[in-house]
Amino acid sequence: MNDMSRPIVKLNSVEKNFGAVRALDGVDLDILPGECLGLVGHNGAGKSTLMNILAGIQTPTSGILDFGDGGTSTNHNVSEARRQGIRCVFQELSLCPNLTVTENARIQHPGIKGWNWRARARELILGHLDEIFPNHGISADDLVGDLSIAKRQMVEIARAFSIVDSDIRLVILDEPTSSLDATIADQLMAHVRRFTGAGGSCVLISHLLEEILTTSDRIIVMRDGDVVDSRPAQDFSRQTLVETMGSVAKDLHEFDQNTDSKRSEETPYLSIYPTEAHRGISLNAHKGEIVGLAGLSGHGQTDTLVRIYDRRKQYGIEMAFVAGDRQSDGVFPLWTIGQNISISSIRNLLNLGLLDLKREHELAEEWRDKIAIRTPDVNHNILSLSGGNQQKALFARAFGSPADTILMDDPMRGVDIGTKQEVYEMIRAEAATGRTFIWYTTEMDELKHCDHVYVFRNGQIAADLSSQELTEQKVLHASFEEAS
Repeated sequence: MNDMSRPIVKLNSVEKNFGAVRALDGVDLDILPGECLGLVGHNGAGKSTLMNILAGIQTPTSGILDFGDGGTSTNHNVSEARRQGIRCVFQELSLCPNLTVTENARIQHPGIKGWNWRARARELILGHLDEIFPNHGISADDLVGDLSIAKRQMVEIARAFSIVDSDIRLVILDEPTSSLDATIADQLMAHVRRFTGAGGSCVLISHLLEEILTTSDRIIVMRDGDVVDSRPAQDFSRQTLVETMGSVAKDLHEFDQNTDSKRSEETPYLSIYPTEAHRGISLNAHKGEIVGLAGLSGHGQTDTLVRIYDRRKQYGIEMAFVAGDRQSDGVFPLWTIGQNISISSIRNLLNLGLLDLKREHELAEEWRDKIAIRTPDVNHNILSLSGGNQQKALFARAFGSPADTILMDDPMRGVDIGTKQEVYEMIRAEAATGRTFIWYTTEMDELKHCDHVYVFRNGQIAADLSSQELTEQKVLHASFEEAS
């Protein structure tokens, strides 16, 4: 049995440098058995780097990892991490899209082998999906690449918590609910509490502060590659947590009250039906309006955004798209940060038919500064950025483009609270100039920034709510009740 007062892992003066950039600056950290440790900080604060070292994916430049078993390591690796019972759910999912759910379960568990291994792998992964996410709707034979990002996240989580030939002592959850709706996220947080209640440990990285405050036993705050605060979760409030992170102490609810709706008797700027059958309520957007799409994930919100974007020429409207799944739909991984930002503005950057590289660089620099992308050089590869900073580059691409309408597919995945505040203000400022936003989000707080909200269920709009009518109860009711 674990000694509950003795750390299962202790990091001493851990540093990590990437060339001239110091990602970690001598971090000391203890993780205790039976605790959920909340880890917060701005994008680029060093959270994911620290967890990659703990998971054995990266080697520290200096420092020691002590696993409490009498041994220490300065050259920790993935095999050693697994031997120590450490698992990680990555912010950028690690599943193989060309393999089935069953085959992906087998990859992480080489102990499943021999005759009839598929049946054992299938039982393992479905058992954990059923335990963590009741009514998940995932088949063991589904090809991972065909699953929604939310369902891929669920498979990744279930795989991390599954046990075959070694116990699990620590599960690192790096933005695990970033693509999950509130109901599924609650299921995961309940499982985390069960797991830690049985003596396991979790590190929970999240930019959803309510999630951190309600699930964690202890919270540590990182800033500029170091731990700047560590105390019991009950000693923090939302406001003090924001202040400790170094954000402007501005509560998001300060912006809950929108100006009067821009809707009038005028013809909508854009009017579509979510399904081809043209049944139910139509989605209308007016010029300068922020239109929210809500409801449980996978109920047609993303499909509707994609269909609108695909038909932008038919509508005669310039559009930009901010993807939530930046891996498959967002970044160009072989390009620089600057190229990723400027791609939607190419037509405006031409000079006698050739790309004006100076103007391209100036555009990238402008938006790097405006949205605070953490990089010393926009000529670096886009993958040199943290996940949250990659998402900032996608916002910069859309905001810097000539688009009249910006479509956003749950775009705040992995974005810190300070950046969220800045982006919300940018959205309102851009809407004030006449730009239209259609914004799918799984976060109730974000819906409060919208002028009008449509709640989706089974591919159709189940509720049509003005900002004055919007309540969490109405959204949840419409999400679970059939559209009339």
